[in-house]
Amino acid sequence: MLTPSGIFKTIKTYLERNRIGDLLVLRQDLTPSQLTVALAKQKLDTRTLGDILVEEGYVTRSQIRSALATQYAVRSLAAAVTVFVSLSVAVPRPAQAGSLKDVPSQLTLVSASVGSISSYPDLFGMGEKRSGDLSAFTKWSGMFDRFDRDMRSSDGQEVVKTWKTKLESMRGLPLDEMVIKVNDMANKVRYIGDNKNWGRSDYWETPVEFFTRGGDCEDFAIAKYSSLRALGVPDDRMRVAIVKDMEKNLPHAILIVYGDNHTYVLDNQIKTVRTTSTIGHYKPIFSINRAAWWLHTTPQTTLIASAAGQ
Repeated sequence: MLTPSGIFKTIKTYLERNRIGDLLVLRQDLTPSQLTVALAKQKLDTRTLGDILVEEGYVTRSQIRSALATQYAVRSLAAAVTVFVSLSVAVPRPAQAGSLKDVPSQLTLVSASVGSISSYPDLFGMGEKRSGDLSAFTKWSGMFDRFDRDMRSSDGQEVVKTWKTKLESMRGLPLDEMVIKVNDMANKVRYIGDNKNWGRSDYWETPVEFFTRGGDCEDFAIAKYSSLRALGVPDDRMRVAIVKDMEKNLPHAILIVYGDNHTYVLDNQIKTVRTTSTIGHYKPIFSINRAAWWLHTTPQTTLIASAAGQ
């Protein structure tokens, strides 16, 4: 089973390997004895280690490129996940599959207006590995706990009243129309970074906090998720996805909604709803809903993560 500790142990190992020979041994493309022979030969001439390994027939240039690409992907993954997920907490909060609180019942307008799904298409062309262990994602589970409290406060009730009035006009619409209207509604809220808004980095707001104070990318995604849950869209149709914006070289958060024929992207950076097939600059890192989380990887990284979780 894929676990956060197993994945990050393997990531740590990759991050500590800087030389190409070590990477190839780690991937089992090269034996330690072959590396020893190649390093000895490197001392006798001016050829690079890579050239020696290829000329001796130990590895191919494709294997070398693959090892370097995997290390780059793992380093990018580690950097982005560090931004969004605090994996070292003083008191871990249990959050196994199915244990997270749902959107408070006071907000729910309808139930099960859209059917569930049992399988998912690739997200932006990447593979994925599922885990039901949500214990590391305390910002996600903590948001649900605070959300329930917000709903009971007097200020929160006023915010929810206005919010529900807006959602009423969307009740019973086909999923694709609900997605568009929810995206438009949330994207009218002002963007404001966590440091300016809360005096800290990477704070995951409840929707009540978001509609009161504005928020950043993951707060837009959470508010849209909660709005669609209130309209009867089941959990398994949605995920908050942490992606790498390849144009800005920065991590970003979006909401993914799985329709019957398309996978929709609800994004505060892209004002209109798009399908994943029309977006080429996002690389998914991980995605999450109340039931599970998914690590998104290239095929090589998927093999590494799978081995780490066994």
